[in-house]
Amino acid sequence: MKYVDEFRNGELAKNIAANIAREADPKRSYRLMEFCGGHTHAISRYGIADLLPSNVRMIHGPGCPVCVLPIGRVDQAIRLAREQGVILCTYADTVRVPASDNLSLMRAKAKGADVRMIYSTQDALKIARDNPEREVVFLAIGFETTTPPTAVAIQQAAAADLKNFSILCDHVLTPAAMHAILAVEGGVAIDGFVGPAHVSTVIGSKPYEPFADDYHKPVVIAGFEPLDVMQAILMLVRQVNDGRAAVENEFTRAVTRDGNLKAQELVAEVFELRDTFEWRGLGSVPHSALKLRPKYAAFDAELKFAVDYVAVPDNKACECAAILRGQKRPQECKIFGTVCTPENPIGSCMVSSEGACAAHYSYGRFREAAT
Repeated sequence: MKYVDEFRNGELAKNIAANIAREADPKRSYRLMEFCGGHTHAISRYGIADLLPSNVRMIHGPGCPVCVLPIGRVDQAIRLAREQGVILCTYADTVRVPASDNLSLMRAKAKGADVRMIYSTQDALKIARDNPEREVVFLAIGFETTTPPTAVAIQQAAAADLKNFSILCDHVLTPAAMHAILAVEGGVAIDGFVGPAHVSTVIGSKPYEPFADDYHKPVVIAGFEPLDVMQAILMLVRQVNDGRAAVENEFTRAVTRDGNLKAQELVAEVFELRDTFEWRGLGSVPHSALKLRPKYAAFDAELKFAVDYVAVPDNKACECAAILRGQKRPQECKIFGTVCTPENPIGSCMVSSEGACAAHYSYGRFREAAT
C-alpha cells in the first residue's frame, strides 16, 4: 500500500537495527521512553524491542488517554448515567475501564443506564438533537489530538442553543505529564523521549523544547510506523552519544515546529487550564488538564449536575500505576495475563489496544513464552 509499505520495509528495518547496534555504546545503557500509546502498540506489534541491542531499553510512558483516566472520573460518569438519568456518550474503549464497586460504564449499561458508544463528537450532538427531552452528556477524554473536535462540538451546541447537551471534560495535556514523569520521586531514569505523533501534529514540536533546555533530555518526535520508531531510536542514541539534548522531528511529513495554529486557537477559545487534575499513576498534576471557560459554563456537566470528583485508590493487585510511570513492565504485574486479561481487565492498561498491558498481552507474551 503506497505510503504505508515504505515504512514497513523489512530490509530497511534490518539496516536501521544494524546502525543502532553499531552506534550504541556497549559500555552504557540507553533508557528511552515512548510516551505515546500508539508507539507502545507499534513496538509490541512489530517486535521492535527484539531488534534492539540489550543495552537499549524502551520504557512505556503514560501516553494512553484511556489508561491515565483515574477511577474517580469514571465513577463521575457512571453516577451521571445511573443517578441523573442522562444519556452518557463516550468513545468505545472508555466504557470498559474498571471503576468502583466492580462497575464500568459497560456494566452500568447492563444494569439499565443509558450509555452509548460513539465514534465522534458529532454523534453525541446528533443524539442530543434527536432526544430534546433528555439530557445528553459527552464524556470527553483524550490528549491534545481529540480536544479540537470537542471544542467544535461546544461551539456548535452554543450556536444552536442546544440546552440538553453538555460535556464531562477529561481532556489532558502531554507536556505536563512529561514534566510529572521527570519529577516523580524515585522515578525511572530516562535518557530521552520518543515524542508523540498525533499530539504533535496539533501542538507542534515547540512545547518539547523545555525538556531539552531545562532537563537536558533529548526528544525525537516519531510517526507510528515501525521504521519511524526505529529511526527515532537511532536519532536518540546519536544525541545521547554526542551529549546533546535537542528536539528533533523524524515525523516531518506531518509535524511542524508550530503545529496546527487554527486548532490551537480553537481550543484556547473554548477551554482554559484546570489548576490541578488527577492522573492514574501520577497523582494530582498542576495545570495538566482543561476545563470549559466561563463563557461555555452552561455546557459543563460537572457544574450543571453538581457532580463532584472523588479520588479513588487503584486495585491493590494491579500495577497499572507503576507501569504508567515507567517503573514496571506489564509482565512484572502478578495478575498480568491470568486474572487480568483484555476480556476481564482489572486495570486500565489492559483495556485499550494502546495500553502497555494490552499491547504486551497481544504480542509480547508469545515471544517470551518461546524463549
